Amino acid sequence: MKPHHLAALSIGVLLLATPTAFAGAKPWTTAPAPAGKGAPRPDDRSSFYLEGDPGTVFEDKLSLVNPGDTARSLDVHGDGPWIALAARRVRIPARTRADVPFTVAVPSAAEPGDHSGALVVSGEGRQVRVRLGLRVTGAPALRALAVEHVRVGREGGGAVIRYALVNRGNTVLSPRLAIRADGLFGTVLRRTAAGVPTELAPGRSVRLTERWPDAPRLDSVRVHLTATAPGAARATASGSYTPLVWVLPVLGGFALALAAATVLLVRRFRRARRTGAAA
Repeated sequence: MKPHHLAALSIGVLLLATPTAFAGAKPWTTAPAPAGKGAPRPDDRSSFYLEGDPGTVFEDKLSLVNPGDTARSLDVHGDGPWIALAARRVRIPARTRADVPFTVAVPSAAEPGDHSGALVVSGEGRQVRVRLGLRVTGAPALRALAVEHVRVGREGGGAVIRYALVNRGNTVLSPRLAIRADGLFGTVLRRTAAGVPTELAPGRSVRLTERWPDAPRLDSVRVHLTATAPGAARATASGSYTPLVWVLPVLGGFALALAAATVLLVRRFRRARRTGAAA
């Protein structure tokens, strides 16, 4: 079916061929518009069923029938994803059928599978739901989340954690991300990341920043990021952080000097023992 603009749609109103077929104040009825011309037949559709790939725009019509002798106004709305109606309030003359066009525009990132909905008509104290079943076909759903480009650096008196969250699958994901940092003396940070988007579309990558104002000033730590999403495998990545870069070289130099002094003392002690034994 071809996509169209709702502004170009109009509500079709058909006079029923045999007004005497409806007597008195019979209640209004609604059903999917018949495939052919003329009044609805008993073998016409009782619900809508649509099937197609992501990115498809479906078109169809809902029939409203007024068998009474006076005009009626009814409210129509869609209950379900991606439904758009040409009109939300329809006035139907006596002994008339009005066809209300609508579209179902499936997003290109829609998850394959079954999606349910309905077209709901209400008026005169009644409400009728006409079921709408939609099957999105295409490639099997692939849920794949990744954490990339982890960088941890100093900022002011603390640190900042930078990383990228990537949806490498073909379905929309709702990610969550946990952060843990382990130092020489145990875990120094454990929390859920802020600013993670509630939805991440397929193929999309977002670069995020997590501030860590109370990061340790002397401890060397390893920061671990773990991303999860319903139906997707857990993704992990990590980065190292040493707040004072000079600490390790200084400690290394001190250790080297201490080792050299120890060797020198051992040599002197041995030489002294040999001298004493010779005497």
